[in-house]
Amino acid sequence: MEQYAVEDASLTSAREAGQRAESSPVSASGGAALRFLAASIGARSVVEVGTGCGSSGIWLLRGMRDESVLTSVDIEPEYQELARAAYRRAGFAAGRVRLILGRGLHVLPRLTDGAYDMVFVDAEQAAYPAYLAEALRLLRPGGIVVFNNALEAATNSDGPLSAPDPGTAAVREVARLVRDDEDLVPLLLPIGEGLLAAIREAPRDGG
Repeated sequence: MEQYAVEDASLTSAREAGQRAESSPVSASGGAALRFLAASIGARSVVEVGTGCGSSGIWLLRGMRDESVLTSVDIEPEYQELARAAYRRAGFAAGRVRLILGRGLHVLPRLTDGAYDMVFVDAEQAAYPAYLAEALRLLRPGGIVVFNNALEAATNSDGPLSAPDPGTAAVREVARLVRDDEDLVPLLLPIGEGLLAAIREAPRDGG
C-alpha cells in the first residue's frame, strides 16, 4: 500500500519536517485514505485535531472541493508554523486553512453544530471517546469521523494479569462505541497505524 500511495515533493517535505519535529506525521497510505474519504463525500468543511506539520492537512485539502476550508487545531505553535509553510509550498491559499491554537476538547465545543463534512482526530488517544462525542455533534448527516492510530482497537483483550494503558483502553472504547452506535456505519482500515472511520447516517424516517 505504501508503494501505491505516492508522495510528491510537498508531501515528502512536510512528512520529513514532521519526523524531525517528532510530530508523528501520517503515512502515505493513511494520507491517501484521508484524501479518498474527503473526496468521496465532496467535503467542503473539515476539522482536523492534530495539525502536526501539515502532511495530513495537505492530503485532506487535496481531497476537498475547491474553495473549501480546513480547520486544524493543535496545541503546539511551532507545529502550526511548519504546517502553514507546508500548505504554502503545496500551493494552497492562506484562506483555505484556519489554524487554531489550543487543545481540541477546548476548541471543538466552540465550533458550529452540524456544520462539518468530516472530522479527523490524530490527538491524545486517551481522549478519543470525548472526541467522538464532539465529532458527532459537529458532523452533518452523511459526514465522516476518522480516528488515527486505531490498530489497537483490533487487538485481543489483555490477560488477567495485565491491563492496557489509558490510551489503548480509550482506542478500544471508541471502537466499541462506534461499532455499537446504530446511527453510524463503521470501518476499521488496517492502513498505516490504523484508521477507524464511521459515517453518520441521516435520521431514519419513523414507522
